[in-house]
Amino acid sequence: MSRENAVSVAITGASGAAYGLRLLECLLLAGRTVHLMISAPARVVIATETELQLPGRPQEVRLFLAEHFGISGDLLHVYGRDQWMSPVASGSSAPAAMVVCPCSTGTLSAIACGSSRSLIERAADVMLKERRKLILVPRETPLSAIHLEHMLKLTQLGVTILPASPGFYHKPTTVQQMVDFVVGRVLDHLGVEQQIVPRWGGVSNE
Repeated sequence: MSRENAVSVAITGASGAAYGLRLLECLLLAGRTVHLMISAPARVVIATETELQLPGRPQEVRLFLAEHFGISGDLLHVYGRDQWMSPVASGSSAPAAMVVCPCSTGTLSAIACGSSRSLIERAADVMLKERRKLILVPRETPLSAIHLEHMLKLTQLGVTILPASPGFYHKPTTVQQMVDFVVGRVLDHLGVEQQIVPRWGGVSNE
């Protein structure tokens, strides 16, 4: 596995499962190796907000999602909450970048405090200690002072806080276009070529 070609993706229990699933799809279609972690609350949100019913075991999830997205299962690796021997848990083998999308405020807090109670939190902690790219996509409103303090702390540590806040200059007419706006910005920050959202200045005013 090339570390530079791989991305860790964590989907947590904030509303906005479509953001994480679309990001996963785009990365796989771009030929990136993805190390995927899905929290227990995220499974509930995915079942509530989408038509997907994920199986229980990581290997079954890998096969299910590979078939769902129509890609090779070789690009996707799925880990459970306590798989501490997975590559994402160690600085010597973790990918060069990680995205938590969507990122719940509970996960945000745990990462800011370095609690590392689950594999998702440990994987994010590895990104911080190894000074690698970490992108968090919170989807919460309104934000409390606690949320903002955690975001400021993480930003000062080099984390990219990229809220799930779609723009409207491209005049979206569907929910998918709004999802793609946010996912496109994430891909930009990962250095992954994307054409799912128009660039500023490339949109007609007519």
